[in-house]
Amino acid sequence: MSPAPRSVLVLGGAKSGKSSYAQALAEGWGGRLVYVATAQAHDEEMTRRIARHQADRGPSWSTLEEPLDLEAALKRADAPGTVFLVDCLTLWLSNLVLGAELEDGQVSERGETLAALLPSLQARIIMVANEVGLGIVPENTLARRWRDLAGSLSQRLARSCDAVLLITAGLPLALKGGPLPLD
Repeated sequence: MSPAPRSVLVLGGAKSGKSSYAQALAEGWGGRLVYVATAQAHDEEMTRRIARHQADRGPSWSTLEEPLDLEAALKRADAPGTVFLVDCLTLWLSNLVLGAELEDGQVSERGETLAALLPSLQARIIMVANEVGLGIVPENTLARRWRDLAGSLSQRLARSCDAVLLITAGLPLALKGGPLPLD
């Protein structure tokens, strides 16, 4: 039997069940559960989504909100017995590209820094990201740029993580690290 993973990347499309699966996986691991939120409530729809996620998690979770400096936030909150659930890397990427207005090289460096941080964490970590490369080629430059950066970030983190799952219709497909039981 292989050792339990310390880092997991959970990929999936919109409404694929990736966040629910990642949450159930984290809860099954036990320990101090820390939800690392990268979303920002810029409109009513996002405010409702955030509230729904908070209600789904319940009181056993603490929340660490960090839209930009994810790496520093993880370092500050790192501790043995902690389980981080980062949801989601795709929004973090949007924050870096649109909010912080980072250039592609700077975004890539941030992804490299995050990937390099994973093995040094005392906590276990589950990271959620949208799989955006399965659809049509976007019609505008910004959307193509963002899709390419998201794909590169997922590839880099997948190389660093112990396990990678693709969630489709709520069902996991282990891409790396074997199946991960929820209980």
